[in-house]
Amino acid sequence: MHRLFQQFVERLASASSRESLGDAMSGAAAALHLPCFAYLAVPDRSGNAPQLISNYPLKWTQHYLQNNYERFDPVILEALEQPEPFKWGLGLERISFSTPQREMLAQAASFGIRHGFTVPIHSASGLTAAVTFAVDERRPSFDRCIEEYARVLQLMAICFHSHALRKLHPDHGIGGWSLSPRELECLEWAAQGKSAWEIGRILGISRYTVASYLENAKEKLGVRTIVQAATRLAAARTQQQD
Repeated sequence: MHRLFQQFVERLASASSRESLGDAMSGAAAALHLPCFAYLAVPDRSGNAPQLISNYPLKWTQHYLQNNYERFDPVILEALEQPEPFKWGLGLERISFSTPQREMLAQAASFGIRHGFTVPIHSASGLTAAVTFAVDERRPSFDRCIEEYARVLQLMAICFHSHALRKLHPDHGIGGWSLSPRELECLEWAAQGKSAWEIGRILGISRYTVASYLENAKEKLGVRTIVQAATRLAAARTQQQD
């Protein structure tokens, strides 16, 4: 598993496009017998469109986005409510579905998306993205995979989000200060309470390199502590959304 994860991180680091990011996740998920995945970056208050990277059938993903299903998708709605990963599918319903939701789930099932494991990715402002690993049928092998590798899948989802963020949102300016992509990534994870070691594992770099990026970010922002830098980051993001 360690080798699989390391190869996954290396492929993400060398990815130069949405397609290569998707290939990295597809390969790692397939190795765990999870044939389908979807990464959905949730729109923020600025009105940006959702961003989707997946190996779901193209006809389904186009239909999903064209009909703005992310607005009432019960999986996304549940991800909004809780930070912890969860399973979903037949027999695991936690809420009663509306007619449009039932129709949407039936359409997804017709494309082989019937059960899944979803990892919500939250920031200080709320749900940022969700990564789902889906199957066409709930088999014992699926349950065993989730039980055994739930934390690995969660870490894979976080890593994927971190790399996708740079590809989908290349603007790294904060309140007039220009941070490098790595400086911004490290600061964002530090703002969520991650240690230099944890950030290094997520990004596939050493903790000493993380510490260097954080020091550069503090210097550029004109602050002395990570807490102060994170506060400036949060304030600038709030101003961008208002």
